[in-house]
Amino acid sequence: MATQKLYAGAKLRETRQRLGLTQKDFAAKLGVSLPYLNQMENNNRPVSTTVVLALAQEFGFDVTELSTGDAERMVSDMREALADPVFGDDPPPLADLRLTASNAPALARAFLELHSAYRQTHERLASLDEALGREDARSQSSPWDEVRDFFHYCDNYIDAVDHAAERFANGGSKVAAYDLAAERLAAMGISLAQDDVGKLRHFDREAGVLYLSSRAAPESQRFQLLLQLALLTQDALLEATLDFARFQSDAARAIAKIGLANYFAGAAMMPYGQFLAAAQETRHDLELLANRFGASIEQVCHRLSTLQRPGAKGIPFFFVRVDQAGTITKRHSATRLQFARFGGACPLWNVHRAFETPGRFLRQLAETPDGVRYISLARDVSKPGGSFGAPVRRFAIALGCEVKHAGDLVYADDLDVSHARAFEPIGISCRICERTECHQRSVPPLERRLQVTPDERGVLPYSVG
Repeated sequence: MATQKLYAGAKLRETRQRLGLTQKDFAAKLGVSLPYLNQMENNNRPVSTTVVLALAQEFGFDVTELSTGDAERMVSDMREALADPVFGDDPPPLADLRLTASNAPALARAFLELHSAYRQTHERLASLDEALGREDARSQSSPWDEVRDFFHYCDNYIDAVDHAAERFANGGSKVAAYDLAAERLAAMGISLAQDDVGKLRHFDREAGVLYLSSRAAPESQRFQLLLQLALLTQDALLEATLDFARFQSDAARAIAKIGLANYFAGAAMMPYGQFLAAAQETRHDLELLANRFGASIEQVCHRLSTLQRPGAKGIPFFFVRVDQAGTITKRHSATRLQFARFGGACPLWNVHRAFETPGRFLRQLAETPDGVRYISLARDVSKPGGSFGAPVRRFAIALGCEVKHAGDLVYADDLDVSHARAFEPIGISCRICERTECHQRSVPPLERRLQVTPDERGVLPYSVG
């Protein structure tokens, strides 16, 4: 297989500007000519091995930051946006989208924000005609989508919050983070209590009592304890991070603050350095990691998807949670695989089968239409209500990475990753999937022409040209 050339002009230019260097000075330090640097910054030439080594030696640069992950992510998002019927049947070629994502990432993000605003407005007009005359009918992204995109484009890693959580956890010597949190709250005059009213967490500020649900699993109680501690003791850090994000609405900012407190809680339960070392030692055995850190399987999977600290990165994982209808309720990918922003996930993916085998891990070798191969692990994580008659929240999660990392996963030990036929074909969503012979296709691909033959019927009532 040919080595993929690295075009990272935008990242190279951003690095130079951050260092405060002119092109001439930067080229001299990298040992290349000024015209050559100019061509690399404009993606007319790939970044050479000489430049990659010079970045690491001269500036201590983490060269993994030059990866095309952000560009591929934006390409995936643009392809899905352009599948909207409003753009017609002749979308820009994939090569043009890649050029835009690599050379003009700010323009690509602006386009995605514009399409999101259009979609929100279209949905509002379709369902709430009376809103046209109201002041709050102006176009803006959903606060939930805005927050999701913030974490998505931060690689699900928030450096300042992660380091703060690690410092807090390491400050307790051998004391677990949640026990340390209980001690810290007690020193603040806040006591802990359990209740049976159905809320996971309730903080009575006047009484100085933090109530945790007696119905919740121990790991959920620990997580909620750390989350409340973050809200009480890390407010300045959380607010500063929110200022940096520049959310468009108060609602998005409020949602993001809870998201950052959640991040702190997970990072405190599983401190970066300790957790990364344990993950490598156990070869990412989820059950061993859950037992060692007092966390749930879902919490461990989510934490694994955040291990993207510059200079100390873990395996780039994708992580997703779906409900029984196939709706994605959590998603993140540090890999080239990007999930559908709208609609459900590919029905051929093993995460949907996890509901059929509760308590078991399902493994799948999969290949996406771009030829990239993955190993995916799926399991149900349904959450009992805690009492007879209480509703059960049914979810399944999937965690995976590119198959080149299979040697670092205990789950890949007896899988034949060298055999091409072992990999099942999966896609992102039917609207943008390029596979023409998929037996599970629900809707035609918008980028292809359809052919309908009245005298023939295959698996689908049409063929894709």
